[in-house]
Amino acid sequence: MRGLVDKFLIDKNRFDGTVMVTGAGGCIGAWVVAILHASGVKVAAMDMSEDRRRAALIMGEEAAAQLAWVACDVTDFAALKAQAEAHHATAIIHLAGLQVPFCAANPALGARVNVEGTINILQTARELGIKRTVYASSIAALALPPGGPYKETLYGAYKLANEHSAFVYWSDWQVPSIGLRPNVVYGLGRDQGMSSKNTTAIHAAVAGREYTVPYSGDYSWLYAGEAAAAFIACASFEPEGAPVFDLNGRCEKLEDGMAIVREMAPEANIRCEGAEFPFPADLDESDLRAFVPDYPAISLREGVMDTYQGFAALKAEGRLPELPE
Repeated sequence: MRGLVDKFLIDKNRFDGTVMVTGAGGCIGAWVVAILHASGVKVAAMDMSEDRRRAALIMGEEAAAQLAWVACDVTDFAALKAQAEAHHATAIIHLAGLQVPFCAANPALGARVNVEGTINILQTARELGIKRTVYASSIAALALPPGGPYKETLYGAYKLANEHSAFVYWSDWQVPSIGLRPNVVYGLGRDQGMSSKNTTAIHAAVAGREYTVPYSGDYSWLYAGEAAAAFIACASFEPEGAPVFDLNGRCEKLEDGMAIVREMAPEANIRCEGAEFPFPADLDESDLRAFVPDYPAISLREGVMDTYQGFAALKAEGRLPELPE
């Protein structure tokens, strides 16, 4: 599966120590550790558990097993700081968090993981003098304050709180950071959350299953490898301040993505229907690309084809996961 990350490899000399990646078991986290590992950068992968299955989808089971992997809860500040010290972390990519439906189901836990967890990352950076910290916010933060055109969520409220907290950490203690608001991410490893359905449709086509995406119209197609590359680029230098940027990918019709899949699998019984997704699809990421070192931009066709071929390779190896519910 090495070929999936080849176009995202970086010069390992852009990092002078270990990159600590929280949420390494998630979709973007799995891509981040796969790219860094393949580039020869030292990585300390961190998640709540030792579950490396998403990383294994992208980099192969043998390479995933070689990762320095730590089971650690980001709400445990002492453990988090101790791991950063033990691994001599000089950069942090903070991706740990609970997504929209999980925050709605357990708001207090969502706040602890998403807000307290991010505070603990910023405090670790403050106490250890780490100057390269990038964290995941979300486009869901743009739905607040209430009354705008987009759906308000607890998840978005937590992410907005993190953006303001990062600003205070800079203004009061000169702890620099970069926040990124990824739009809809798709690709291998994206198997949960309300915006994962386009990936599930590609998966279904490979599995020979019928599937309907419950949205239609304009959609943000942000390929997981591109999203990971953006986070890595942000962590590869010491910024000033605590800026936050939108990370959009390509704004294309859901119908166009499904058409590309059907070109590759004419027998595929996949479709999309329903209202447009309740978040903006065409955010401007030009400020981000002007601020950080260059990273690849992946077209809709390229990303969909890579995702389809990735699932097909897993099927050929007997490793195709079950279709998400």
